[in-house]
Amino acid sequence: MATQALTQQNFDEVVTGNDIVLVDFWADWCGPCKQFAPTFEASSEEHPDVVHAKVDTEAEQGIAAAANIRSIPTIMAFREGILVYNQAGALPPAALSDLVSQVKALDMEDVRKQIAEAQNAQN
Repeated sequence: MATQALTQQNFDEVVTGNDIVLVDFWADWCGPCKQFAPTFEASSEEHPDVVHAKVDTEAEQGIAAAANIRSIPTIMAFREGILVYNQAGALPPAALSDLVSQVKALDMEDVRKQIAEAQNAQN
């Protein structure tokens, strides 16, 4: 499955409308982003059940600002619309594959419970 470009118009729909979404925040001028691109593309082929999406931070500055992107590449993983991973830096193929496996293995009931507990602790 090829990677999908995310824009201001489709970002929320893609993230909330799919079980697992990996997002690569990148820019054309970024050397490490270009080096990571084939790894991300290969992961999309290896895991066709996971949406692999890319946000061009130059073209989609609103998304980059809303996501608080400070460094690229930044990888985010969403599961059932919930941000479960957010880290700057390109991942080697084995680490990206491991990340996908960990996201697939998450107990989302437990994740929602932890989020609720954290929100209650703040109130």
